[in-house]
Amino acid sequence: MHCPRMEHLERLEVVFGWLQEQGLKAKHNKCAFFQWEEMRRHSKKRNVIMVALLVAGLYFFRHSDFLIPDMRRPHEDTPKYYSWTTKSLITKESWVKQGNYLPLNVSYQLLAGARSIPQKYLSIGLSSVKRKKGRYLIPTLQSLFSQSSLEERSSMVVVVLLADFSDSWRNTTVGEIKASFASELEQGQLVVIHVPQDWYPPLTGLKRNYNDAPERVSFRSKQNLDYSFLIYYTAGLSQFYLQLEDDVSSAKNFLTTIKKRIEDQEEKKTTWVMLEFSSLGYIGKLYKSSHLPLLARFLFLFYQEMPCDWLMSHFRELLTQKAPILFKPSLFQHMGTFSSFKGTYNKLKDKDFEDVSYNNPEAEVYSDMSTYMKHFPTLAWDAGEGFFWGHAPEKDNYLTVVFNNPTVVTGILIETGSGGKDFLESAQIEMGSDVVAIKEGEKSCKKFQSVGTLENGRLEIHEITTKYSSASSCLRIHVTSAQKDWVIIKKIRITTQLSSPPLQTQM
Repeated sequence: MHCPRMEHLERLEVVFGWLQEQGLKAKHNKCAFFQWEEMRRHSKKRNVIMVALLVAGLYFFRHSDFLIPDMRRPHEDTPKYYSWTTKSLITKESWVKQGNYLPLNVSYQLLAGARSIPQKYLSIGLSSVKRKKGRYLIPTLQSLFSQSSLEERSSMVVVVLLADFSDSWRNTTVGEIKASFASELEQGQLVVIHVPQDWYPPLTGLKRNYNDAPERVSFRSKQNLDYSFLIYYTAGLSQFYLQLEDDVSSAKNFLTTIKKRIEDQEEKKTTWVMLEFSSLGYIGKLYKSSHLPLLARFLFLFYQEMPCDWLMSHFRELLTQKAPILFKPSLFQHMGTFSSFKGTYNKLKDKDFEDVSYNNPEAEVYSDMSTYMKHFPTLAWDAGEGFFWGHAPEKDNYLTVVFNNPTVVTGILIETGSGGKDFLESAQIEMGSDVVAIKEGEKSCKKFQSVGTLENGRLEIHEITTKYSSASSCLRIHVTSAQKDWVIIKKIRITTQLSSPPLQTQM
């Protein structure tokens, strides 16, 4: 990297070497001696100038707003709450720390909670600003904690950056958080921070890339900086970091699902930088904590270039993960109705989101209903947006799920139809035991017991063990009456004694 100060020092060394050489020659040449004396006087003046420039440079470094935080002048108005710089927050395991990169010039104010000393498995970061319409932060936090078990809560910490510069809004919001999440704050599961405006680089007069309006450029540029500061703070808090927005709802036991996806990905022994648990914006993006210092610098360096969800794709590619790794169903849903930018209406939703995290065990799926194109029966059982689509069923047609291992089923959710049509009108849901081969390449069970019937093309039952407590090897949808319409079985979801609590969905 080019360094002007080093270049000046090298030039001085050349001059001094030449002067010494000329001085030796002057012993034998009086004329050269006087010439050497003249050069020495000029060199002395040049040295004085260089020393003056060096002193001025050190003064500039000490008082600059964009260099080393420890050398920066203190704030005129010292906040009442604790403030600190971040250079000690980076884990020793971080290869960025080992690379001896300069720390970001930022100081944080702790508004509520306390930093957890034991490292967590997952840290969740979200930034919030005052909105012209709608208030979503409290419901988002409630969703994160209510959808997590006690064990999951103990393995995570949620970090909220209140990124608005309005003192009154921040004070009100902190009061609401303290009133609603006193236990989480006390147990180190929730931390609320703020970065004063003094630490932000310019937010006006920025480049108008993509012909965005100046207001839009300022908004998205500040958002990049908010995320940069938030991400930098979380480095060292956990093994993995999850980026969310402040207006989302989460699936049940999302942390357990994330942990399983990470384990599966690690087994593949392939390079990954970012795992995605939502297809929307900067929601549900997961990183290794060792990459966070570099990601924070990346967002800071290019903060005025483009929106954060575009920058994240470039960051992923630069670290050699060429293609996105997106898991379905999504674990997080955008619930905000009004955007944080000018309060405009925003109806964006993730079509792959499921309220209940996917916990279906491994199984084989068979059906004697005629399949339309490639909408195979197994798609109703597997995670994702796929579904089974079949021609008009006859009486006694079936779709049978055969578990790889006997399973104690505690809850069942079955949804059929799409867009108000193609419902399965009449069917009985059965649990079976004793797996047998009924024909070449197909299995079923010897014995079946009914546990419920579809109503309006749907079934949702809980606590099946009160009626059917033994381990099951099959689940069967048994058609009890022929129909003229085709049928779509959109999803089959179960919970077991080893998976999440009983299903809870919203109609």
